[in-house]
Amino acid sequence: MSLFDLSGRRALVTGSSMGIGFALARGLAAAGARIVLNARNAERLHEAAETLRSEGADVAALPFDVTDSAAVREAVDGFEAGEGAIDILVNNAGMQHRAPLEEFPVEAFERLMRTNVSSAFYVGQAVARHMIARNEGKIINIASVQSMLARPGIAPYTTTKGAVANLTKGMATDWAKYGLNCNAIAPGYFDTPLNAALVSDPDFSAWLEKRTPAGRWGKVEELVGACVFLSSHAASFVNGHTLYVDGGITASL
Repeated sequence: MSLFDLSGRRALVTGSSMGIGFALARGLAAAGARIVLNARNAERLHEAAETLRSEGADVAALPFDVTDSAAVREAVDGFEAGEGAIDILVNNAGMQHRAPLEEFPVEAFERLMRTNVSSAFYVGQAVARHMIARNEGKIINIASVQSMLARPGIAPYTTTKGAVANLTKGMATDWAKYGLNCNAIAPGYFDTPLNAALVSDPDFSAWLEKRTPAGRWGKVEELVGACVFLSSHAASFVNGHTLYVDGGITASL
């Protein structure tokens, strides 16, 4: 299965001190990749790094704010100069805010855009400049079923995830000629800290189990296979694609 072997590759995963980002980092490490964890909270980030090291992973911690374009450039350029190439980027950092659209705070909307969309552009551009010089690289943006669907109370989040899916197409369109593969993973409903309020709501969980053909919440480990695939040589001609990992929710009414 050498097509899926990531040995010798280095992967930067943003927002990876917990939740989906941490699970993807752990999965990429199991496939042989060296890992660069990122988060704003340095203490939590270093705890996550120590956990992966205790499991035998080769891990570095790179704390920076993905919504600060200058900080992103400084961190990425500094790491490339001092430590080596970033071969794989997983743009995972994101947030949620729930409120009726007619009452949605403007500042919350702008924070969602910065965290979910601007960060993917900032980090993607900073890393891609180095990948372009090497004529190879893998960029994976974390989209959502909300790239395609909407639910009450999260219209701005849906806006951001639609933008992430289209930014992915734009990245592929501009950068495929330089040897980059730019794709997205769109998770369905997963049991994560971001969804804690929904997981603990029995009415919502009951609705979700009926709405999803698989009949359950997803487990973060079930996203790893898609991430390893898109990070590997097996996906060498896959570009601009959004891979839905959602238990069938986008396939069924």
